[in-house]
Amino acid sequence: MSHPKLNDFRRIVVKVGSSLLIDAAAGEVKAAWLDALAADIAALHKQGKDVLIVSSGSIALGRSRLKLPSGTLKLEESQAAAAVGQIELARIWAKTLEQYDIGAGQILVTLQDTEERRRYLNARSTIAKLLEWRAVPVINENDTVATNEIRYGDNDRLAARVATMTSADLLILLSDIDGLYTAPPGANPNAKLIPVVDRVTADIEAMAGAAESELSRGGMRTKIEAAKIATSSGTHMLIASGKIEHPLKAIADGGRCTWFLTPANPVTARKRWIAGSLEPKGTLTIDTGAVKALRAGKSLLPAGVVRVDGQFARGDAVVVRGPDGHEIGRGLVAYDADNADKIKGRSSSDAATLLGVSGRAEMIHRDDLVVGGPRSDGTGK
Repeated sequence: MSHPKLNDFRRIVVKVGSSLLIDAAAGEVKAAWLDALAADIAALHKQGKDVLIVSSGSIALGRSRLKLPSGTLKLEESQAAAAVGQIELARIWAKTLEQYDIGAGQILVTLQDTEERRRYLNARSTIAKLLEWRAVPVINENDTVATNEIRYGDNDRLAARVATMTSADLLILLSDIDGLYTAPPGANPNAKLIPVVDRVTADIEAMAGAAESELSRGGMRTKIEAAKIATSSGTHMLIASGKIEHPLKAIADGGRCTWFLTPANPVTARKRWIAGSLEPKGTLTIDTGAVKALRAGKSLLPAGVVRVDGQFARGDAVVVRGPDGHEIGRGLVAYDADNADKIKGRSSSDAATLLGVSGRAEMIHRDDLVVGGPRSDGTGK
């Protein structure tokens, strides 16, 4: 089965594990490797592509800077080591990308930031603004406040969530292995690389062996979990070796890796999620001009809203109805109910004055809006 090419994608999330970035013995960053990766990122950036980095390594770096003894750290020790390491990690990425005139922005997220809709929208719009400014967001789990046990290298699922949250069309997991094998290759010399996975089945999950590396505890299992998250949300994923210099160039040149394909694209998958699986918390009634604008693919602005019903928070799903009461669509609203009511019928500049902040101009952004809600005949078309 054929697979896409790296050049086909416009927004790419690259996940870098601790064991690739940090020399465990020295406790230092592998500077030459990182410079080569930055050159690859710069090449993609130059082609106009959006690149996001999900980088592990803060605990390992902090541990080294604080000269902590080897062995398992307690939770509060991991959190304190991460606090020292996060500064170092951000500095290293900023300095490395700066050589190519690329700005870097650090974003620390927790699981709740990607799962709770209000916080999800905030994180997403911050990342969108950095990309608009042509900066590279460097994202890491906020290990200083994460309350569950922190494990190195378990950024696979976080990277998949970031990819789906930002409507990325490709997620690249750089690993210490060049793809998914029929069996763990370290233990089985007859193990074969699987170049393309059309769908994550029970057989594919069974192939994921336990983690091998000391620094990278995520292992193949979390990579398969990441593939399920990514592909169900319209993002292609691939696993490739990061143990070589210029790993992204190697992928572009057709190097060994495993592609996990998705049948959808990020926007349609996301819109399916909004249309079908979120319970609407309120209703916005809009005027005929706004109905026309929405059907032409525009965002919903406050000026077009004539009535606000229900108690909803920013990020909740709401139903959008036309003046005759028919459902026009559904979407994730950018304001809570009280503020939406205050600014309905107003221009975006009036809305900013009324709320005392220059917030988002749209009531519902077109990427968060599904037009053509269920009809009364139940066809849903």
